[in-house]
Amino acid sequence: MKKHTFHIPVMGIGFTIDTPLKVSHLGIDSVISLVDDILMEKLRKMYSEKLELPFQEISNKVEDFRAKRITSYLNLINDLVEKKFNEIKTAAVEKSHEVKDYFNLLPDGVELKHEFNSLMSKHLHIDELRSWVNENMSMGNIDVNIMTKIDKENYKGFDKLPVEYNDAHAALRGFASSKLKSSVVLSAGMNPRLYSYIQNFDDFFPDQDGNFKKKIILKVSDYRSAMIQGKFFAKKGLWVSEYRIESGLNCGGHAFATDGYLLGPILQEFKSNRETLKDEVFGIFCESLVKLNKTVPKNSIPLRITAQGGVGSSEEHEFLQDQFGIDSVGWGSPFLLVPEVTNVDEYTIRELADAREEDLHLSDISPLGVPFNNLRGNTKDIEKYALVNKGKPGSMCPKKYLISNTEFTDRVICTASYRYQNKKIKQLNNLQLPADDYARKYDKIVEKSCICVGLGTAALLKNKIETKVEGNGVSVCPGPNIAYFSTITSLKTMVDHIYGKTNLINRVDRPNMFVKELGMYIDYLKGKIDEAYEQNNINDKYLIKFANNLKSGIAYYHDMFEGAKDRFESTKSNIIQDLNQYSEDLHRLILQIDSHSNMNSIAVKLTK
Repeated sequence: MKKHTFHIPVMGIGFTIDTPLKVSHLGIDSVISLVDDILMEKLRKMYSEKLELPFQEISNKVEDFRAKRITSYLNLINDLVEKKFNEIKTAAVEKSHEVKDYFNLLPDGVELKHEFNSLMSKHLHIDELRSWVNENMSMGNIDVNIMTKIDKENYKGFDKLPVEYNDAHAALRGFASSKLKSSVVLSAGMNPRLYSYIQNFDDFFPDQDGNFKKKIILKVSDYRSAMIQGKFFAKKGLWVSEYRIESGLNCGGHAFATDGYLLGPILQEFKSNRETLKDEVFGIFCESLVKLNKTVPKNSIPLRITAQGGVGSSEEHEFLQDQFGIDSVGWGSPFLLVPEVTNVDEYTIRELADAREEDLHLSDISPLGVPFNNLRGNTKDIEKYALVNKGKPGSMCPKKYLISNTEFTDRVICTASYRYQNKKIKQLNNLQLPADDYARKYDKIVEKSCICVGLGTAALLKNKIETKVEGNGVSVCPGPNIAYFSTITSLKTMVDHIYGKTNLINRVDRPNMFVKELGMYIDYLKGKIDEAYEQNNINDKYLIKFANNLKSGIAYYHDMFEGAKDRFESTKSNIIQDLNQYSEDLHRLILQIDSHSNMNSIAVKLTK
């Protein structure tokens, strides 16, 4: 049984890469990115030297080095967390402030916290307290994240290696071979080849009691996607233990916008169809286990539904649980302001604390070609534009995790690399474009940033590890919600904020999380319309579908907030006012789309 009702999602590449060392012994779940095995190897060396543990380097000349580095790093983290956790449990309870910290961090409504406080007040014998603690304390999960599309092919010399040596496949193998008993979070879309590869590892299959050594968490954008992917896994004899729903735009990192489907209606659909999802997928799952001659669980297996993206107050946190039956709420970007939990260098954390709405924007810096949440003035962008101003645009591309382009080469290269950008700029120069058009296209080329390096550098800077290869530039990808948090704070204070014991938001103008996301989608639609007009390539059906989905979402929110008794009482009038304003804004956009659609119809008739 989970004691906390929040988790810390993966953030960037290096920001949460060792977060479990700081929170797992306190019962808090967190997630490590498996993108950068080079970074993991450097941290493994640093911790081994610091703690006087044996260390043997895994060089890139070692067979299957990526998977082996990941396994070794995860095993180290697992061992260190277990050691720390066991030391707490075996300490003299009355002298162990960390035991008290563990229970004090829990929300007040948790029965376990009341039991602990009651036992402490009775002055029981130390052995009785220790026995109770051993039975009732549990570690937070050390989960891992794999972006399924970051699965580049790898080579040995000029020979392409088999598919299992692709980046995501090797990362999965590294996790599967580790000691961890936790979950892999699969994000960024469906990768059937990777999903099928999971069948090769016994730890992902259940025992007769429905227990797994390793579980699958699937990050999804909507119910339909969850059902399709859940059934795909089930046909392989694999069970998705948790569907993690993330806001399409009101989140950190890459932003995978839906077609105008808003978080509230999406969560409602999951709530209404939760048992259907579970039963349909479970039936297929059991049939597949029989065909595979695997153990079939005696009973139904639990299914968790979690959500994240833009939550910022205890009221919103509780509302997600009560209104939609959410099992755990993800709190990401605010933890970038908690130095004892995440790896953020001094310059960046000050910039994050001072950031306002205008400092946070959806950018086009990602080589993946997906909108990416960015902080203006981050040191990686400063470094990037310094090179541009010197006439030397592009990165040396030292790690090559995001290489995907074959426009000029046989093997994939990165659009943020100097190799690609130089070729693209030469191509642009040959087009003889007007100055304005040239400048716009040039800026698009050099905007791409080496984020696979930049998102890990803060971990090196904070831990005082050399950055000769990486440089000192830091990319950071907070969600828009960070604008309303301005205090660098402690873990205890942040957890108290989550559970409503204190308030870290001083501003009174922070919009409700659902309203904020709606506003972002209105802006996104406007941008899509402007972009389509500019390129004279307007897909009326797509824009109309997008707008109608937003219109339905606004109607849903009107009913939801008006029916929310004893919730958002101090802000409800502002929420309704914002919904009405966005409804008017959307109406104007719909008229704009309709006007162009009618003009297209007239033009078609005139040409007949």
